[in-house]
Amino acid sequence: MDKEYFTRLSSTGIILFLLVLSYFLLKPILLAVVTAIILGFLFYPLHKRLTKLIKNENFSAFIMCLLLAALILLPLWFFTPILVKQSIQFYMSTQELDFVTPLKKIFPSIFDSEQFSKEVGSALYSFVTKISNALTNLFADLIRNFPILFLQFLVVFFTFFYALRDQEQFSDYIESVLPFSKEVKNKLFESSRGITISVIYGEVVLGIVQGIILGIGLFLFEIPNALLLTIFAILAGILPVIGTTVVWIPTVIYLFVTGEIISALGVMIFGMLASTVDGVIKPIVISRWVNVHPALILIGMIGGLLLFGVLGVILGPLVLAYLFIILEVYRDKKIPGVFIHPPESVKGG
Repeated sequence: MDKEYFTRLSSTGIILFLLVLSYFLLKPILLAVVTAIILGFLFYPLHKRLTKLIKNENFSAFIMCLLLAALILLPLWFFTPILVKQSIQFYMSTQELDFVTPLKKIFPSIFDSEQFSKEVGSALYSFVTKISNALTNLFADLIRNFPILFLQFLVVFFTFFYALRDQEQFSDYIESVLPFSKEVKNKLFESSRGITISVIYGEVVLGIVQGIILGIGLFLFEIPNALLLTIFAILAGILPVIGTTVVWIPTVIYLFVTGEIISALGVMIFGMLASTVDGVIKPIVISRWVNVHPALILIGMIGGLLLFGVLGVILGPLVLAYLFIILEVYRDKKIPGVFIHPPESVKGG
């Protein structure tokens, strides 16, 4: 065997072995590291502005860590007791809730069969019970796994600090190890940045805004379990196509059926305002960057959720979008107009 060939083969084997070993080493904290990197990407513009003001990158990154800690810990401190209480109330109410009677009033022709009504009621009861049990188990797991979660938070803040301070150096390093020409690397980095901004701001941030808008309406009209419904609305708002309608429309129907007309109309107004963000503001925001097809985002979010958990809602679409970008860069073609679209400014020339 040729000595040079053997050396290359050995080097490749050692690198692959170390990569696999590193993966298993980082696997327990991998999601925490990725979370910190995504947060670093989000907060980086604010960090740069702060650095210009105080002229110290380390101190700026430290202040951003304190800001992140406040944004995470303060809501947890104030809202967790309320959320636990509402989750218990939700669980207790589901044990006595009559699902069939409101449906009979709304769709009398569909639910005229007693057997069909019982089967639908049983299915709905089972579904809601599983959700309420999952919520209860979630809080129990949080308490049980508190030491591990504490270590995960330490990893997040530690990585977040360096993701802010050394982001440009990390980008240069990644660019240096990519096996592409300089022109291809520039295209890849530009497209990846546009996709990341589009997914994080266009889908996640605006989805959270939609849920908060609806949540304000739920709190103003004193809807039971408003905080729990707001969290559901935020999660639904992040998902493309689905949106907050899956929360506010059933809520409005329930309020109409129970005779709370003013509350129903109020929640409907806030729900329509939240839907306006999805239908009007989101396309305007996304048009400034690379636009990822909603189907690709939805599939990526669901697959990412099943694979990575909650963080997969962000990671899933990014993984699929990066795959398409790399394939197109490898083919040396323009970004296709099916799953990924260039910004409006690029389209218009």
